[in-house]
Amino acid sequence: MEKYLPKYVPVFTLLALSGLLFLLWNITSLESWNCQTASTYYQLQNSIQSVLKTSEFLLPVEFNYSFCAHLGQEPSAEEAREESYLLKSIAWPEPSMLGLPLRQSSDPAQSYYTIQDPGDLQVGGQFVVKVQMQNFLGQPKKHGGDFLVARLHTPELAAGVAGQVHDHNNGNYTVFFPLLWAGVVQVELTMIHSSEAVMILRRLREEQSDRVFFKSLFRSGYLSETTLCNLCLPLKQQPLCNYTDPQTGEPWFCYKPKMLDCDTRINHSKGGYKKHLLTVYESQFFHSGVNLKIPIHSAGVDNVTVVPASKVRTKGKHLKFTPSGYYYQGSWKPLSGVVMRQFNGSSVITQCLRGKMVYMYGDSTVRQWYEYLIAHVPELKEFNFHSPKNVGPYMAIDSNHNILLRYRCHGPPIRFTSVFSAEMRYISNELDGLRGGSDTVVVISIWSHFSTFPVQVYIRRLRHIRRAVIRLLNREPATLVLIRTANLQKLDPESSMFNSDWYSQQLDAVLRAMFKGLNVQLVDAWEMTLAHHHPHQLHPPPDIISNMLNFVLSHICPVRKKRRQG
Repeated sequence: MEKYLPKYVPVFTLLALSGLLFLLWNITSLESWNCQTASTYYQLQNSIQSVLKTSEFLLPVEFNYSFCAHLGQEPSAEEAREESYLLKSIAWPEPSMLGLPLRQSSDPAQSYYTIQDPGDLQVGGQFVVKVQMQNFLGQPKKHGGDFLVARLHTPELAAGVAGQVHDHNNGNYTVFFPLLWAGVVQVELTMIHSSEAVMILRRLREEQSDRVFFKSLFRSGYLSETTLCNLCLPLKQQPLCNYTDPQTGEPWFCYKPKMLDCDTRINHSKGGYKKHLLTVYESQFFHSGVNLKIPIHSAGVDNVTVVPASKVRTKGKHLKFTPSGYYYQGSWKPLSGVVMRQFNGSSVITQCLRGKMVYMYGDSTVRQWYEYLIAHVPELKEFNFHSPKNVGPYMAIDSNHNILLRYRCHGPPIRFTSVFSAEMRYISNELDGLRGGSDTVVVISIWSHFSTFPVQVYIRRLRHIRRAVIRLLNREPATLVLIRTANLQKLDPESSMFNSDWYSQQLDAVLRAMFKGLNVQLVDAWEMTLAHHHPHQLHPPPDIISNMLNFVLSHICPVRKKRRQG
């Protein structure tokens, strides 16, 4: 037997090698199958995302989104009355006839203003301008509703102040300016939107609140899906994930992924902007250089000379309008409340913030303040949270001077690129987590991301924030709370559909009314951008930001009143 074994060695060797090759082939096949499976997952994911990208523009345009305003917790009877009052207070005059042709709409080039008999203009008095709106045929308008803004300025003095526009609802307007400095003052009057354009913007706000859409990424292992999200979603035969905040009742929904659970959501991000929102007829009222943010010129002179107030002065007319402040020599001068100080240099800012914890909540317009302080106060060292750029949360500390500076964005809706789901927090809940006290400063800015929704949505959000502010001040009255208002911004036909100054003005009026009488300080970004010579921008330039922060720091470190010696 042993003598035959050498004959079979090649056979056994061949069988062994064949078995080994077969095993290796199976392993490779299995690995290939696993890779194909993973690849199939990703292909499926891409298919879902592809479908979503095409379907994002196929949402039913006839769907009425006004019901979105009534989601969330039911307001009390008192809150419902307040909401009704607020909506009435911002009601906008309507044209007597809708659907007028463009030639009968407001034409800023043919409209004009005239300076009323100024008489002897002195500092401390007021200045009145009359405006006559005309259409493209050169005919006087017979109804109001145009959105006009005005300022009085002296370029040589870097001085400027906002004016107040009064609509007489007949095509005529009166603008009131306070006279706050001596010299030659010049009128600047701008039509932001015609009355016809405002009616279109109002329709979009009530009927197309999904014109900015949002999305969330869901992920589990290799599998991931992206679905649409919003405050409310069209009624489709598709299940929803409900992310309503349990503390405030603030609603938020996403379409449920096909193969993942709702608790696998990773992030929140802006999906994009819907296109083709206007008809051909409606588009006529949003033309840059024609009827969108266009100056109105004087029918005569556009400036007057203001003289210093006389020592013995007869009692003048009662001022129709008192602004929150004005610019002089490039510096903001508040007309009431705090004495404005200039915080030039990092050491002065550091000394003011010594021992303070500053919490900033809201949109990118308050994040801009955080970034300004970081850039101008090198003692503040940022802690790296590996947060997405321009999103946060951010934190900086100065351990030598015991300073803490934090920024966190507000909860949805928010049009940031990508926010981790775990970092999506509502301002009211954050305020409830603060101890408060004389070492605590709270800064809030929330307006820009609500411009596409019915005003009731913004009222509800502010109501929750107001409750939390009241709770904070009740437990620690020494807490300093500052609220930044909306500001004007650059507009073109497309951006007007989403970020019009008219939307911002409406929200701004609501915010001022809801926090009136509370122990909070308003940073009047609206007047501070309107009165300045810089072109309007969503994120104002450094000149304006430094004035805003000087105002904030002047509240943190007020001028101490000298005691009278007895």
